[in-house]
Amino acid sequence: MKKLLLITMMAMLSICSIAQTDTSFRFIKAIKGDITAFTVDNLDNIYLLSSTNQVKKLNANGDSVAVYNNVKRYGQATLIDVSNPLKVLLYYRDFATIVMLDRFLNEVNTIDLRKQNILQARAIGLSYDNKVWVYDEMDNKLKKVDEEGKLLQETPDFRQLFNAAPSPQKIFDQDRYVYLYDSAQAVFVFDYYGTLKNKILIREWQNFKVTGKYIFGSKDKKLFRYDIGGFRIDEWDLPEQLQSVQSFNFSGAKLYTLKKNVIEVYDFH
Repeated sequence: MKKLLLITMMAMLSICSIAQTDTSFRFIKAIKGDITAFTVDNLDNIYLLSSTNQVKKLNANGDSVAVYNNVKRYGQATLIDVSNPLKVLLYYRDFATIVMLDRFLNEVNTIDLRKQNILQARAIGLSYDNKVWVYDEMDNKLKKVDEEGKLLQETPDFRQLFNAAPSPQKIFDQDRYVYLYDSAQAVFVFDYYGTLKNKILIREWQNFKVTGKYIFGSKDKKLFRYDIGGFRIDEWDLPEQLQSVQSFNFSGAKLYTLKKNVIEVYDFH
């Protein structure tokens, strides 16, 4: 993106139909422990973050397969990116530092974004080629860095391109596109050259996740699934027992919920 094509200013707004779906949630299992946050990869491995900042990986059967204990240097992880189960990213926003782990949660290397003068990065995400997307809030640019933190590409300043520059909380690289989610505005979809390809009018969703051909999220007492190719939103009314959970996560047709120190797994369709 250093020698970058100009970002296309005319974004196609996704027009979607909304379908109320008959709700069916089937309880599968519960996983108990010291759990403050969690995420799930595309193989249904579960990554748990404890109150002591330990990261534990469970396989799809709920068995512990790996633990990351080197937690004293940076404190609480702000974000865990498991979009590639072979390369896990832990992001420590207060230290502007990314720790890369392998599939066994062994530390591979660290990236100090401050060395690239990236001092405020709210969102990061693994790229398709195992580099890292970073949104630099001070420069208002989407940047791509390598494993050593070296700048590879960057977009122009978004303040020059939008009436209100995005302030993304999430970055996902999925099927040749990069998704930046600003819950106050929309989902901004870019190609790998930094050209804006689409703007999906999804706002105020919590538990936002792009996986496969879908975007998942929740709002109020509903779950949502947006079909990226079909411009269709399915929605589910949450049963009463799921309306007060701390957070949701999604993997295919499975729903993961976090209550106090317990994850419950459901099939839903």
